[in-house]
Amino acid sequence: MAAQDELNQLERVFLRLGHAETDEQLQDIISKFLPPVLLKLSSVQEGVRKKVMELLVHLNKRIKSRPKIQLPVETLLVQYQDPAAASFVTAHYWPIQRLSLMHLLIPTLYHMKYPSEPSKASPFVLTERPKTVQLLLEFMLDVLLMPYGFVLNEPPSRPAPSSPQGGSGTGAASAQGLPQPPPGMSVYAVKRVIGEAQWSPEQLEQCKLGIVKFIEAEQVPEVETVIHLVVASSDTRHSVATAADLELKSKQSIIDWNNPLIINKMYKVYLGDIPLKTKGATVKQELKHEPVSTRVKMKILPHLLRSRLAAECFPANIQVVYDGLFGANTNNKLLFLTLQFVHHICMVCPDTNKPLGLMLLNGLTKLINEYKEDPKLLCVAYSAVGKLSSRMPQLFTKDIALVQQFFESMCKEDADVRLAIQEALSMMVGAYVNLQGALLNLLEALVAAYITKPEVQVRQIAMKFASTVFAPDHVASRYLLLLAAGDPREEVSGEARRTLRSLPSTKTEKEGSRPMPSFPEMVSYIHEKAAQRLKTPAKYIVGTSTLPFNPATFGEIVLYLRMCLAYSAGATSTSQSLMDMQDDAPLIGRYVQSLLFSEASSSSATKGGEANPVHVYMNLLQQLLSAVGGIPVMYCLLEVVSVCPEKLTPNFVDKIDWIKGLMNTNKEDMRELAAQLYAVVVSTMSGNELRTAVQNLIKTTKDTHSPETQHGAILALGYMVGRYMNKRRSLMPTEPTPKENEELIAMATKTIGSFLDSESPLLTVAAVTALGEIGRNSVLLIPADGNGFTKLSLVDNLLARIPSGKETGKMKERAIQTLGFLPVGDGEFPHQKKILQGLMDSVEAKQVELQFTVGEALTNAAIGSCSGAARDVWTCTEDQYCPPDNVKNNDIVPWVLSSVLSKYIPSPNPHVRQAACIWLLSLVKKLSHHKEIQSHLKEIQTAFISILSDPDELSQDVASKGLGLVYELGGEQDQQELVSTLVETLMTGKRAKHDVSEDTEVFQGEALGKSPDGQGLSTYKELCALASDLNQPDLVYKFMNLANHHAMWNSRKGAAFGFNIIAAKAGEQLAPFLPQLVPRLYRYQFDPNLAIRQAMTSIWDALVTDKTSVEKYFKEILQDVISNLTSNMWRVRESSCLALNDLIRGRQADEIIDRLSEIWEILFRVLDDIKESVRKAADLTLKTLSKVCVRMCESTGAAAQRTVAVLLPTLLDKGIVSNVTEVRTLSIQTLVKISKTAGSRLKPHAPRLIPALLEALSVLEPQVLNYLSLRATEQEKSAMDAARLSAAKSSPMMETINMCLQHLDVSVLGELVPKLCELLKSGIGLGTKGGCASVIVSLTVQCPQDLTPYSGKLMSSLLNGINDRSSVIQKSFAFAIGHLVRTTKDSSVEKLLQKMNTWYLEKEEAPYKSSCCLVVHAISHYSPDVLKAHAGVALPLAFLGMHQEPEEEKGESAEANLWSEVWQEHVPGSFVGIRLYMTELIAITQRALQSQSWKMKAQGASAMATIAKQQTGSLVAPHLGMVLSALLQGLAGRTWAGKEELLKAVGSVVSKCSVELQKPAAGQPTVSEVLDLVLKECKKESLVYKMAALRSAADILESTQEDRFQEITDIILPLIKKNQSASASSPRHDDDDDDDDAKARELQTEVLLCAFETLGKTWPKTIQTQNQFQNEVCSIICDRLKLSTWRVQLGVLRALKVFYQRLLLLDKKPQNAAVLTEMLSDTCTALATPLENKSYSSVRTEALAVVELLLKRIEESDQWECLFERSRQQLQRSLATMETDSRPDLKDKAQTMRRKIQALP
Repeated sequence: MAAQDELNQLERVFLRLGHAETDEQLQDIISKFLPPVLLKLSSVQEGVRKKVMELLVHLNKRIKSRPKIQLPVETLLVQYQDPAAASFVTAHYWPIQRLSLMHLLIPTLYHMKYPSEPSKASPFVLTERPKTVQLLLEFMLDVLLMPYGFVLNEPPSRPAPSSPQGGSGTGAASAQGLPQPPPGMSVYAVKRVIGEAQWSPEQLEQCKLGIVKFIEAEQVPEVETVIHLVVASSDTRHSVATAADLELKSKQSIIDWNNPLIINKMYKVYLGDIPLKTKGATVKQELKHEPVSTRVKMKILPHLLRSRLAAECFPANIQVVYDGLFGANTNNKLLFLTLQFVHHICMVCPDTNKPLGLMLLNGLTKLINEYKEDPKLLCVAYSAVGKLSSRMPQLFTKDIALVQQFFESMCKEDADVRLAIQEALSMMVGAYVNLQGALLNLLEALVAAYITKPEVQVRQIAMKFASTVFAPDHVASRYLLLLAAGDPREEVSGEARRTLRSLPSTKTEKEGSRPMPSFPEMVSYIHEKAAQRLKTPAKYIVGTSTLPFNPATFGEIVLYLRMCLAYSAGATSTSQSLMDMQDDAPLIGRYVQSLLFSEASSSSATKGGEANPVHVYMNLLQQLLSAVGGIPVMYCLLEVVSVCPEKLTPNFVDKIDWIKGLMNTNKEDMRELAAQLYAVVVSTMSGNELRTAVQNLIKTTKDTHSPETQHGAILALGYMVGRYMNKRRSLMPTEPTPKENEELIAMATKTIGSFLDSESPLLTVAAVTALGEIGRNSVLLIPADGNGFTKLSLVDNLLARIPSGKETGKMKERAIQTLGFLPVGDGEFPHQKKILQGLMDSVEAKQVELQFTVGEALTNAAIGSCSGAARDVWTCTEDQYCPPDNVKNNDIVPWVLSSVLSKYIPSPNPHVRQAACIWLLSLVKKLSHHKEIQSHLKEIQTAFISILSDPDELSQDVASKGLGLVYELGGEQDQQELVSTLVETLMTGKRAKHDVSEDTEVFQGEALGKSPDGQGLSTYKELCALASDLNQPDLVYKFMNLANHHAMWNSRKGAAFGFNIIAAKAGEQLAPFLPQLVPRLYRYQFDPNLAIRQAMTSIWDALVTDKTSVEKYFKEILQDVISNLTSNMWRVRESSCLALNDLIRGRQADEIIDRLSEIWEILFRVLDDIKESVRKAADLTLKTLSKVCVRMCESTGAAAQRTVAVLLPTLLDKGIVSNVTEVRTLSIQTLVKISKTAGSRLKPHAPRLIPALLEALSVLEPQVLNYLSLRATEQEKSAMDAARLSAAKSSPMMETINMCLQHLDVSVLGELVPKLCELLKSGIGLGTKGGCASVIVSLTVQCPQDLTPYSGKLMSSLLNGINDRSSVIQKSFAFAIGHLVRTTKDSSVEKLLQKMNTWYLEKEEAPYKSSCCLVVHAISHYSPDVLKAHAGVALPLAFLGMHQEPEEEKGESAEANLWSEVWQEHVPGSFVGIRLYMTELIAITQRALQSQSWKMKAQGASAMATIAKQQTGSLVAPHLGMVLSALLQGLAGRTWAGKEELLKAVGSVVSKCSVELQKPAAGQPTVSEVLDLVLKECKKESLVYKMAALRSAADILESTQEDRFQEITDIILPLIKKNQSASASSPRHDDDDDDDDAKARELQTEVLLCAFETLGKTWPKTIQTQNQFQNEVCSIICDRLKLSTWRVQLGVLRALKVFYQRLLLLDKKPQNAAVLTEMLSDTCTALATPLENKSYSSVRTEALAVVELLLKRIEESDQWECLFERSRQQLQRSLATMETDSRPDLKDKAQTMRRKIQALP
């Protein structure tokens, strides 16, 4: 039974649905019945359920075609997840109800309208129902994944073969007889989306778009919907994809891509439900989701690339990688994205995840091995392996096969891929750094195999492996690097050379390894390899000889062996120059001897001497020399033989010719070295052979054909004689030289001497060098003086060469050296002083290098035979040398020293001074222990100090170095004296005078233009000051040593002094003073003086080697810099600014926060410095500081809060208000930036910040604007002010204020409001006031409730300032008040409006009036509800205001318009409005009438008139009395402009309400009282006023029918008569008075018109009066008709018409026919004029009307006899003229009347 009822009910619903005709009806029915119908789904009866489904299908169809129908979504949603509902959903049908709902809901989403702001109530209330949201979103995702036009094929019972779409999963699905779902969905999901009636593709597209719109409207949390958008963006329909893409892009920055919710969702959709082996297949088959299609995957991957978390999700990440690399449906684009994802994982994932790394590596290697299509992809894959290796080196360490595979691929692949592999391999190098044992050997073999491949990249990487993986003393790898160093390609060879030559100090070395292999190991390895290579095709053939290596490689090998040799010998020389190498020779000699000696002792063990490393080394050298040559190789050979001649020369005895051959080569240096080798070899032979050799050489020198041979022979002679003599001197000092030998030597010496004058400079240099060699080692065997080649001629010859302009530098060097050597070998050299004097006098300009040579020569020559120059340079160092006892002492140091000090140091010529300084330095350095030097330290110091102030940098530098040396030499006592002298000289600036003689060069080339103020000394003064500040004046010497910045010291000559070692020592001694030094040095590095800056930077570089020193001494540096910012020297100020700029850049907040405000304030002061460069520096620093502060404020946490707290007061109190423009500008820019970044942290400071910025709005405005504003006219001023205000409002300050306002709340208002009030009262500028007003408006919008307690205060402040002269300010204040009244108490609003009333009525000044108007208008506009509440006060005022007269110059009254706007907005219509507020209106108009101001009275009058007019007949007691009394009260007293209004009002009130006035009522004046008053006014003098009074009286008399004609005529007739006489007697005036005349005439006309009008209106209907005046009136009228202008005629005619209309004589048979006859006769005569008036038809019309009236009245009273014949004739004539009238109506009328008159009896 119940079931039947249910079915019937459903039928009824069906019926209703069928009957619904309009959308509205259908919507109502649905709203009512859909929810209960859906509940019926839970019915037990199959039939009921069927019926429900039927009904729903019907509904669906109908709704789809009617987009406007609103479903009861909310009710349904509530029902949808109501837990009670669960009870009725049976197991079979549980999802059906929800599904039907969703099916209904989804298509409607497309048509939904969402609110524009998310905050507003949304159509869906989903936030409280998470379960519903989940279900809904799942369904939406399925809809989005659904392909268009998909058909679900139920499979036959036989399992179908798996389709290519889903791989293995598909097979499983079909196996159970389930249909195949589309990618990304499960069978169940498909069925759910298809539902009862499947959507068509177009509908599906709309549904998808609807879902995207739904998501856009932010109806559900973003986190949940990201995946929907990603899936939608891969849709195949353009519209859906674009919409989703746009939405994704806009949310890009908001979405947190590291949110696990989002990432897990993406992985789930991407991978589908993969059954993990561990968990077993828990998912039911039909619920199992397939992985999505490739399209979707390609959209998901880029988003995973954005996420750090996605890369860390193991194992999902690796599943995605394998799917992308090896999945069935992958394509190139997906591969590419997957590889990018691999890169991303390599970058991000933790290096501890072993399995992940391993799987990635396997995947990549598999791809690399199998994939062959796109080289670009391979490149990416390779570089991914590289990245992985740098993240997880442990994966690679054991896997050398991979390296081999990559090397192999590199040889095969094309260029692009090769580059990628190269990059990958170079990243992999790091993984193999710690290899050991067998693996290392394997790698060595691998590198050896590939280092010789033809592809340059392969060689390059092999070289990189060799240099990185192996230790620097690993012999085999060094050998491979040597091979690479000879590579033809620069990129390989250069890198290899750098590795071989770099010193281990720079590289992090492996523990326990040496910087290079030992000499014997390396030599034997190379020997072995060389032997092997000679047997292979790798050998190199040059001419007739065969080399094991190509020349470049061989050269590198030899040099590297020399490095190993030096290293094994204990030398540390790094330089590649031969001269430097020579310094190590004695050390190498000892090592070579030990090697040879050990060999001798163990020679039994070795087969022959071949195997000794020294011999092998020599063989290699000879091999290379014979084939290719090369100066370094030659040098190496010479060195190894010279250091140990006794043992090694025998090998060369049979190779003398080979050496001679080398002496004839074409390279000069080569010949020199070969000559030395020859000398070494030959001089060890026995006497005879030696003699023969010398004779041969002498012979050879004569061979003029070959200068090269001569050159070699001369040098060889010199070296040989020198060696021989040296040997004699050292071995047999007492024995004399054998006679024949002596002769031979003398002969040789002469031969050499003969070349001094050779034409060829080459030979001359050789001769000088050779003589020097001989002279160094022994006495020259030539005469002292006389003719021919003597010692004297030699000295003269050499001295002459030094200043000569023709000689080369080399020649001069050698000449000077030789001169210095002569007294060394000869203790009794006769011309010693001559040499010294000559050398000292030979100074030339700009030959600094040469002066170092001269210094050396002077030292040698001064000390003579005791000089170390006499030693054998190969085997003995200078320090070890001690002269033999028997030599004669020829030491003349005292003489040299005194010459230099007395004559050359004080010389006026700067070049001489510089040279002398260099010599002095040389003497002090070389002869430091000489007693002469020791005893003259003070004089030497004085000399150096005097040079310190030279303008030349090098001189200063040399002097400063000299001072340091002198100080080191002194004892304690001396040191103290030296320091005090130095400090005093430097600090007082006393300096040695240079006398000027005629040859003085006052300015050197570069010195020109430099200030001669001892500027040169400034550096040293600063250094001295620095030392004094540390209370350690002697440190000044250390500083001088460190401030070494001249390139000279890096040259060979300069380096010989070894100042770098001294500097290093000085650095150590200064270390304890670092805390005091660092701050000063830091600042000095920014000194504007270049010299000081360089000096101090050098000291800094030397002392502050620790990178963290600045951090360590940060506080001290900061203190020093800040305190010096205000120093009284500009240089210090500037350097402090720049130092501070450098110091704070990139700092964190906490480090400088304590000093922040101080720094800002001081910098503000410095920004106004007197010196421009200082200002610029300060500006730069402030900008940096500003950036740093803004960055601090951006961060979160306490530091940012503190920064804001420290910074704002400074900027506000000192910055914005500064009168320095730059300071202001910068402060404001900083404030604006901070306000943007600091956000809510500004809140506590708002009460200070906002007022300060508001003040700044005016302060920062150009002052000229105020000036212009004062000078402008009203209109210009208001336009300008408006522009100024809008500029202020869009200024950065206002921007900042608005930022602050967003964060305000009640806690801050209490402090802020009083300040705003203060500003409103005392603020001066337009910007400030306008700004305050707009802040108040913002506050009312932002926090209305919180503002209520303060509104009153703000209101009164605004009112105080509102009567400003500037209309723009008035407007903004009014605007503010208009908003503020919303938050104000009613009583305050009431008071405000009362005040407005008072002001309006009582204040005369225009600003008050306009401000009242603006305020009331603003309230009406912005807070209409407030105005409604107080309408009783506001609207009457508005009504009164509407009647304000416009100013003369303004024309149209803007204020009146605003008032009338207020009035019209708030009353239903003017008439009703006046009725509503009648009492208030009368009260206010009365007040206006009683006002002291005439204008106000007039305005009141005008308002009164309006009330009277509007209320025409409806003014009754008591209002009528009130109005009239008020008006009459106003009439009393004198006339004033505008009083006419009152008269008009009185007139209109009385005339309109005459009936009411007849009734007596209390307080209501009678008509006669009114008339008395009005007539009294008619007697006033003013014509205009008189006219108004007359008109008013006329109206009253006309409407009340009173008779006061007597009084009226007394007033009117004189006017008419006066006029008559005036117009009669006014002759034409001259032109100048025309204007005034015209006005006067105009006024006269008006008066006449008024008079006649009044005459007509007041003509009473009383017989006595008429009898009394009728004749007079008639005659006046007739007179005027004849003599007037047309306007007057018109007026007169109208009066005449009224006159006859009311004439009682024409009412009945007259008692007085004679009078009538006369009047008519006059009238007819008078009417002729207007009737015949051709010009004005209006006159004719009016005249005709009069005639018509006359005829009519005569006819009515039947008094035709009174119209005489003459008069009739007259009329007919006149009418006849009108028969030709242009106007037909007049013509007809005239004709009719004429006929009428004709027809009279």
